Amino acid sequence: MGIIASHVGKQFGSPPVRVLSDISLTIADGEFVSLSGRSGAGKSTLLYVLSSLDNPTEGQIEISGKNITQMDSDELHHFRNTQMGFVFQFHYLIAELTAIQNVLMPAMKLKREEELRPRALELLEQFGLKAKLDRYPRQLSGGEQQRLAIARALIMKPKYLFADEPTGALDTVNAESVMRILQECSARDKMTVIMVTHDPDFAAMAPRKIVLADGKVVQDNGGEEDC
Repeated sequence: MGIIASHVGKQFGSPPVRVLSDISLTIADGEFVSLSGRSGAGKSTLLYVLSSLDNPTEGQIEISGKNITQMDSDELHHFRNTQMGFVFQFHYLIAELTAIQNVLMPAMKLKREEELRPRALELLEQFGLKAKLDRYPRQLSGGEQQRLAIARALIMKPKYLFADEPTGALDTVNAESVMRILQECSARDKMTVIMVTHDPDFAAMAPRKIVLADGKVVQDNGGEEDC
């Protein structure tokens, strides 16, 4: 059923400043979508609204047939933990936890830590981190920390992955590695990936490219390759 945004708008502050205006779009299950545009275009705000991390001022959003704008906090929290993964420009790892403990943190919330430990080890191996599972974030490089954050986002096998500038703080080699990981996860697991990026090369790696300007969608190739 995917994600359906209907006439979504967003304003901040008083007097209100409009950041998103009347956005309607449908993202099918399994799509890999990039959101791009100049600074201030509204791409990160749209990602946060689509992912339920922020509420729209107008309109509504459905994910998997559920209106997330009408969920109570407990229902929304459970939906996020079981259906969604999040990756940000900064990794937000917990300094006091080891690599494997950080990956398992979402599972701990649902008391599924032991059940999902084999998957955590599998993810760490996939991302080249299995030899460092007992290290703390400060003992890892920037690229390793970001790959660890992606592993954490994937531990629950989310149906939807939301990524806000996941390569923004990385060098070229690590950025390309992260992009390959996201592409593989989308293709292998039929996971919907929505990624904000300012980098045109990384935006072009997504089969569907949505471009925003002044809070509006000005380009959407609908998943078709550009001619």
